[in-house]
Amino acid sequence: MPRVVTGRFRGAILQAPEGDRTRPTTDKVKEALFSIIQADVPGSEFLDLFSGSGQIGIEALSRGARRATLVDKSGQAAGIIKKNISKVKLDGSDEIRFYRMNVSQALELLGKEGVKFDIIFMDPPYKDVPLRLEEATGLISEFKLLAAGGMLVVEHDRDYEPPEELNGLKRVRSCSYGITVITFFKE
Repeated sequence: MPRVVTGRFRGAILQAPEGDRTRPTTDKVKEALFSIIQADVPGSEFLDLFSGSGQIGIEALSRGARRATLVDKSGQAAGIIKKNISKVKLDGSDEIRFYRMNVSQALELLGKEGVKFDIIFMDPPYKDVPLRLEEATGLISEFKLLAAGGMLVVEHDRDYEPPEELNGLKRVRSCSYGITVITFFKE
């Protein structure tokens, strides 16, 4: 079960969708990710794509993000995300938004709203990363969804090597944790 590592929701045990269709980010990877981005999180607009359980967006809020936006189209994930939002007592809060739709639709909708994100995290199924990353970076660039100095973080497996540059975003760093890699892109 995922848990909130630190901050105002520290120790909250979150639910995760059952089965192998969703692979929650491990605590080790989550702790490493937030260690790397810790200075960027407070006061940030945080977007969690392919949210699964919503744990990454909730962790960002726990660590001081101004708002987290979660996106997942799965009905099972939607139910779990809503339970986890309730678990940390954020029901009806302006701090968190959840969109049950596919990521491309959500990025287009958010782009048309003019929202800018400081941090965009995406964790699609590993087998889909090349296609989903191409689609997402195209829409992120088209709608200028990254705030100045913002970053895109992609979780993927070690068998995938993201391109150095993709739709105007440049790969700036990759960190490996067993079979999992987190790669950072900036404009």
